[in-house]
Amino acid sequence: MAELDTARFWAKFKAALSHLPWADQFLAAYYCATDTQTPARVKAILAGAIGYFILPLDAIPDFFVLLGYTDDLAVLLLAAKAVEGHITDAHRDRAKAALQAAKDEAGQP
Repeated sequence: MAELDTARFWAKFKAALSHLPWADQFLAAYYCATDTQTPARVKAILAGAIGYFILPLDAIPDFFVLLGYTDDLAVLLLAAKAVEGHITDAHRDRAKAALQAAKDEAGQP
């Protein structure tokens, strides 16, 4: 399985942060996908969803504020539902902490 492009992920995530009401769910999936304890099949599903978010080509271009991220959200929710038992409270806690740190860095409340 190909490794996730971590730098590209964080750059796009931080740029989109103010437009993502579901950022905590997305980050929890990211942390699950990068967890060494996560099974390869689960990682592959989540990497596909995260890859769809990272790639510049979308069904609905991301420059359409909010509407542009609906396809990304749909892909993520489908992936998260498929692997929901593997996204743990630890992944969710890391997501909340990282999201708060990113907001603090961006000067967002």
